[in-house]
Amino acid sequence: MRRSKRFEVLENRPVNLDGFSEEWAEVGLIAMESPYDPLPSIEIRNGVIVEMDGKRREEFDSIDLFIATYGIHIPAAEESMKMKELEIARMLVDVNVPKEELIRIACSITPAKLVRVMSYLNVVEIMMAQMKMRARKTPANQAHVTNLADNPVLMAADTAEAVLRGFVELETTAAVSRYAPFNAMALLVGSAVVNRGVLSQCSLEEATELKLGLRGLTTYAETVSVYGTEAVLTDGDDTPWSKGFLAAAYASRGIKTRFTSGTGSEVLMGNTEKKSMLYLEARCMYLTKACGVQGTQNGSVSCIGVPGAVPGGFRAIAAENLMASMLGMEVASGNDQTFTHSDIRRTSKLFMQLLPGTDFITSGYSATPNLDDIFAGSNTDCDDYDDWYVLQRDIHVDGGIQPVRQEEVIQTRHRAAKAMQGIFENLGLPEISDEEIEAATYAYSSYDMPPRNIVEDIKAAEKFMESGGSGINVVKALYDSGHHEEAENLLGLLKQRVAGDYLQVAAIIDREGRVKSALNDENNYCGPETGYVISEERWQELSSRENVMSPRDF
Repeated sequence: MRRSKRFEVLENRPVNLDGFSEEWAEVGLIAMESPYDPLPSIEIRNGVIVEMDGKRREEFDSIDLFIATYGIHIPAAEESMKMKELEIARMLVDVNVPKEELIRIACSITPAKLVRVMSYLNVVEIMMAQMKMRARKTPANQAHVTNLADNPVLMAADTAEAVLRGFVELETTAAVSRYAPFNAMALLVGSAVVNRGVLSQCSLEEATELKLGLRGLTTYAETVSVYGTEAVLTDGDDTPWSKGFLAAAYASRGIKTRFTSGTGSEVLMGNTEKKSMLYLEARCMYLTKACGVQGTQNGSVSCIGVPGAVPGGFRAIAAENLMASMLGMEVASGNDQTFTHSDIRRTSKLFMQLLPGTDFITSGYSATPNLDDIFAGSNTDCDDYDDWYVLQRDIHVDGGIQPVRQEEVIQTRHRAAKAMQGIFENLGLPEISDEEIEAATYAYSSYDMPPRNIVEDIKAAEKFMESGGSGINVVKALYDSGHHEEAENLLGLLKQRVAGDYLQVAAIIDREGRVKSALNDENNYCGPETGYVISEERWQELSSRENVMSPRDF
C-alpha cells in the first residue's frame, strides 16, 4: 500500500513518542466518571455519619472512617448533600457567588459528591473556578534545586539565582541521601543572599525530613504522601492517624506542611478498587483536610504519565487542583515532572494552572538543567526561563517569576558560593576552594564543577548532624565568617518559625520578611478588576526584555 507522505511526517513528530492507553475502568485506568465510582450519599445519626457514599459505617475502611470523623462539616452536611451537583458547578463559575459559600458547601459534602460536581465542568470552566477559589490572591512559584553530584557550592549558587528570579519556595533532594544536611544548608544559605523569606525543604524519607526540620535546616515539608485506597496507604506502613501525627509534629515546631497526592498514584501502586483516578484523589483531598494541614501538592505530580495516557487526563488534573482549593487548602499544582516529548503538550498542561493562577503554579520548576534534576526532570527547567517570560508578556499573566540581568545573576551566585565557603571553613567542614567558587559562579550544570571528595563530605555531614548541628549553627557560622547580612536574613527566617505566622494557608514570605497568606492576602476574585490585578510596577518587571526593539533604535 502506498503511504501518504504527510502521515509519514506526522508519525515522526515528538508527540508520537509518548505513551497512550485506552480506558480500562476495571483497573482504575480511567481519569474521571468510572462506572465503578460510588453514588453520593450520606446518613447522619446523633451527629455521627453512619453511611457515606454507599457504605455503612461498619463497612468503612480507615480512610472512610477518618474522613467521616474529621473531614466533613457535619452540621451543614445534610443541607449541602441535597443540592444538585449541576447547581454547585454553576455556582463555581458565577462571579456573584462568593468563594466562602463554595468552601462551606465543599467541606460539607462527600468525596463522591464533589467528584460529580467536577464532571459538569469543562476545562475552561475549571480554570474560571480556580481563579475564584485559590486561597492566596498573589500567585507564586516553587523551584527544584538539585544536582547530580550533590555539590553544595553549586546548589547554593543555583538557589540564589532562583530566588533572584522570584521563586518563593525551594525544594531539594539528594542523589546520596547522607548528603542531605549539606543540601538543606545550601538552600538556606543561597536564599539568604537575596532576601529574608524563602521557605525550603529537603525531600527524603519522612524520618530524615522531620529531623532536618526540627533542627531548623528546612522550613517546610511537602513530600508527606497520602493515597486514596487503604491498601496503598498501608503499603507504606501508614494510616490516616500516623499521617495526622506527623503533620502535628511538624506544626508543633513551626514548620509549614503540605501533603502530597495526585491522580494516578493508586494505578501505579496496583490497587485502585476499580475507582477513577479523580475519585481516589478526592478521598486524598478530604483526608488531607481532615489532618489539618495547610494544603496539598497535587496535579498528578510524579504520576503524570498515567492520567496523561488516558482520555481527559489533563481535565482530571485541573479538577483535582480545583477540588483542593474548594476545600480551602493551599495548592501547589504540579507541573514538576517531565512527561512528554511534545513541547506543545507540556505547555497545554501548564496553561491550566498558569492562566488562572494557583498558590504555586509549579511545585518544582527546575532551577537547574533537567540533567541535574534528581526529581527525574521537571516539565520546565532553566532552559525555559525566556520562554516562560515571553508567555507572561504575551498573555499579560503573572507566572510568579521575572527576568533578571546577567550581571546581577553572576554577582549573586558568587556571593552565595562565598558564603558556603565561609560556613564550611568556620565549622571545620571540608574545604571549598576558590576554584569551586569561580566555577559555581558561571556554571551551567554540575559537569562544570571540579569534583569534590564525596566520602569526606558525607563523613562531615554525618558528624555535623551527630554533633547537634542546626540552623542556628549556620547563622553563627555566616556571621563569624563576615557574611553579616546573610546571617541576619537567615536568623529572621528562623524567628518566623518561633512566631508561627506562616502556619497559615498558602503562606509565603516576601523579600522584606513579611508573611503573606490566605489570611492577610486573601483571594477575593469576583469578576473583572477584582482579585489579583497586575500592578504597573509588576508589569514592567514581567514585560521587560533585553532584546526588545524600540523606535529609538531606528
